[in-house]
Amino acid sequence: MGLSLIDTHCHAYASAFDVDRNEAIARAVEAGVDRLLLPNIDAASIQPLLDLVADHPGRCHPMMGLHPCHVDAEWESECAPILRALDAHPCIAVGEIGMDLFRGRETRDAQITAFHAQIGWALERDLPVVLHVREAFEDTFAILDQYADTPLRGVFHCFTGGRVEADKVMSYGRFHVGLGGVTTFKNGGVDQVVPHLPTDRILLETDSPYLAPTPYRGKRNEPAYTRLVAQRVADLLEMPIEEVSALTTANAERLFRLPAFHSPSA
Repeated sequence: MGLSLIDTHCHAYASAFDVDRNEAIARAVEAGVDRLLLPNIDAASIQPLLDLVADHPGRCHPMMGLHPCHVDAEWESECAPILRALDAHPCIAVGEIGMDLFRGRETRDAQITAFHAQIGWALERDLPVVLHVREAFEDTFAILDQYADTPLRGVFHCFTGGRVEADKVMSYGRFHVGLGGVTTFKNGGVDQVVPHLPTDRILLETDSPYLAPTPYRGKRNEPAYTRLVAQRVADLLEMPIEEVSALTTANAERLFRLPAFHSPSA
């Protein structure tokens, strides 16, 4: 049985792929990665992302949001074209949004305000949120707790927490964890969490071009490596990779309400 994987978070529109973008997507398809879900990060990334979606209809799917590392005092004006794109195109999520106190501690208050605003976009449009959380679980949970009585749903992309954080994510009922290259790192810690996760809340991702999995750590990541993440998750869950492929793809289709997949040309 062939694999049908979904890379639920990659930046294949980024300049890191300018020399071989179509080839990278072809390699992904060859590796069994049928679909790529694309979060934008700021106003400048809108058009490159949409161009990639147009070049690969049915395979690439857009999201729109303002990454916390791009939040500053002018975040509202930066959000204006992002919001227009969200409503003008068949976006599957609001993302990537969230909190980053590793790079942006000085913009914490603005990040919180922008986070709330974009959660509002998602609730108004019945879309999931795709969350970036770096050194900010406490703030993120404090914000999400305020939406406990809403239908808010989404994913903690590139999950790097431990058992306590994972249990808190699961407690929301409608949130998933995105597992990427960190899952393959020898001392990443996420491998200790994976066996305890409900299998209906696991998504696979690469976060390309960042955080390449072992054995490519330190090099450019690409969507084809979703297969390596899937194999690591399969090993940790002690199940065949085909089963991990099927269950994580079903999880992604359900969360993002993806249309039925009909294989386009690569």
